[in-house]
Amino acid sequence: MTPSLGPGSPWSDLERPPLNAASLRRALVRPGGLWTSLDIVPATGSTNSDLAARAAGLPEGAVLVAEEQTAGRGRLDRTWSAPARSGLFFSVLLKPDVPVARLAWLPLLTGVAAATGLARAAGADLALKWPNDLMVKVAGEERKAGGILAERAGDDGIVVGLGLNVTLHKEELPVPTAGSLLLADAISTDRDTLLRALLRSLEQWYGRWTAAGGDPAACGLAEAYAAGCATLGRTVRAELPGDRTLTGEAVAIDGDGRLVVAPPGGEREAVGAGDIVHLRPVD
Repeated sequence: MTPSLGPGSPWSDLERPPLNAASLRRALVRPGGLWTSLDIVPATGSTNSDLAARAAGLPEGAVLVAEEQTAGRGRLDRTWSAPARSGLFFSVLLKPDVPVARLAWLPLLTGVAAATGLARAAGADLALKWPNDLMVKVAGEERKAGGILAERAGDDGIVVGLGLNVTLHKEELPVPTAGSLLLADAISTDRDTLLRALLRSLEQWYGRWTAAGGDPAACGLAEAYAAGCATLGRTVRAELPGDRTLTGEAVAIDGDGRLVVAPPGGEREAVGAGDIVHLRPVD
């Protein structure tokens, strides 16, 4: 059967075909694997909100993907929006049996999984901005192409959402500092291929991390994050809760996933929450 190409059809923009749900389920949902279900909806406000609302009745490993998010959220309740089928917008339900203090590593783990999976599948060089941004280079300039948001869901669940700009053109960018895999000259922007790679990479890293009891050093996560983190080694300004700022060099990620900042002439401080502004590139 030939797909309808009329107005409103998901096939009306052939640069942005719909995801193939049946193919993705065959590739990702399997006995003994992490992913237990995969649903795709044409549009929703927020995959994180939808999945969190259903978390009590779902096993670990549920995946919810939206072809379009109309009220996607980032940290600090910032909005995230993009044209239909121009990116990947999905959330996963995880129930890690690790110490509470280690849970802050989940967004960082997701970033490492995204960067490693997309390096293979898209030929894209993604850098990680602490704590939850995915960065690409567009004409030599660092741009945000994606973000990660982890939220509690019920007593033992955590919903981790990821939004990634894939085929956004320059004129479609929401802000001048945004980017996309297309603008970063990725060798592939096939969203089915990219989503498979992302979820397989996330399954591998999550399995290693939980098997190590959440210890980021023992499973190699701490080393991998430090290697891919664009924040370390730079002068940064941390905009902290309570209208406080801290400026200094980002020198390390501690065992609880916090960014350690060394202000000039002052004591090092571990930052667990706040906005980070890169003030200068790494030399």
